[in-house]
Amino acid sequence: MEVYRINSPAKINLNLNIIRKSKKKKLHLIESLVCFVKLSDKIYINKSDSQYHKVRFIGKFSKKITKKNTVTKLLSLLDKDNVLKNKYKILVKKEIPLQSGMGGGSMNAANILNYFFKKKLINLKKLKKYSLKIGSDVILGLNSKPKILYRDGSIKEVTDIKKYHILIVKPAFGCSTKKIYSSNKTFSKSEFNISKEKIVKNVILKGKNDLEKSAFNLYPALKRIKNLLNQNEKANFVRMTGSGSAIIMYFNSNKFAKNALKIYKRKLNNCLCIITKII
Repeated sequence: MEVYRINSPAKINLNLNIIRKSKKKKLHLIESLVCFVKLSDKIYINKSDSQYHKVRFIGKFSKKITKKNTVTKLLSLLDKDNVLKNKYKILVKKEIPLQSGMGGGSMNAANILNYFFKKKLINLKKLKKYSLKIGSDVILGLNSKPKILYRDGSIKEVTDIKKYHILIVKPAFGCSTKKIYSSNKTFSKSEFNISKEKIVKNVILKGKNDLEKSAFNLYPALKRIKNLLNQNEKANFVRMTGSGSAIIMYFNSNKFAKNALKIYKRKLNNCLCIITKII
């Protein structure tokens, strides 16, 4: 049976504003400018003659993935509704670090969902339905175009985002998204009720990630890492993505990114440093 290979790119938040916390649902209303990068997991999928789906993770970031993960959750939801006519073998080679704030697991589920959509096993309505059931950020990964996530949950694709060269600096530890959100006390006014031109100028270059304060309080080493990276004069800006723990340096050229890689692989030898580029 033919095996299909799918790229599942990492997601990064160029900014992340916490607008308020919903009292009814106890969820945070956020807005964010989201992009995708060339760093990606590799997914291999094909039909199986088995009675059960077979999901396997390999690669250097696969060891801590449990049997209950976004891929198995997706397949269980689809089987519950009798959506799939066959069982599938799915192999995921993990290149995106876990607990980094880059949505590796969510993007895996999104890209597998998109595969089933392209194979006409689900329609557009069900594509959106299942993505929302799996996780709030899954819908963002149904394609790799840059997007604005508005506070009401609506999404708008944008086209003129600069293709920055980036250096991802990921410490040896991961961050608990639940802990960071629950301890967050930083809130912002909406920045996306303005023109697209101002979004590019203000939100990207002067933007922020409201979760940094709670993340740095819980994980002081993150603050030390960002302070060190901020000393690099060639970086356009430095910002944590999502709820961390990855901190990202944004550069105009690959040369600047490579020079930074040499510096911080030495200075931060306990951190993972990866060069990539915005898609």
